[in-house]
Amino acid sequence: MSVGNSLRPIPSGGDEAGAAHFPAEVFADVMRANVEYAASFQGLGLGGRAAKGLAVITCMDSRIDPLRIVGMAPGDVKILRNAGARVTDDVLRTLVLATYLLDVTRVLVLPHTRCKMVGTAEEEIHAMIAEKYGVDTYSMEFRTVEDEVAALRRDLQRIRSFPLLPRDLMVGGAVYNVDTGALLPIDA
Repeated sequence: MSVGNSLRPIPSGGDEAGAAHFPAEVFADVMRANVEYAASFQGLGLGGRAAKGLAVITCMDSRIDPLRIVGMAPGDVKILRNAGARVTDDVLRTLVLATYLLDVTRVLVLPHTRCKMVGTAEEEIHAMIAEKYGVDTYSMEFRTVEDEVAALRRDLQRIRSFPLLPRDLMVGGAVYNVDTGALLPIDA
């Protein structure tokens, strides 16, 4: 079912498709906050393109505020997040769309200090999840790394050499320090 621009709040009585399955109690704080947000929402008048031509690939870590780190505002940047700020196949797919359809002309790969994906072996992550939750995650790769800078350099090269991305795409990398807020540029 496509909601397009016809999205409207789902009544709590479960009249709309899917309403009975939405865990309202679990997300009550989120929905209350959104009601407040929507009540004063003026719209930003933004299109879907990256006004500053930038895409930032960073970690899902909640200590990272990508727009503030790079001095940008909503609408300026396309933000791609995953565990460890790794350049995965899905990130490459998204960059193809962003470069050809959303005005991205430069990419900043931005991992951070004190990341759980650095220095913890892949096997250790699988074992922790299996032991604590009884879930076998061995069919997936978490892409943990021993050397964050070496991994960043590999990821930068992966973007630069990807044949479906524009040859003139500018690609840079930096490590964000979660304790100081500073960026350390890394040469590939």
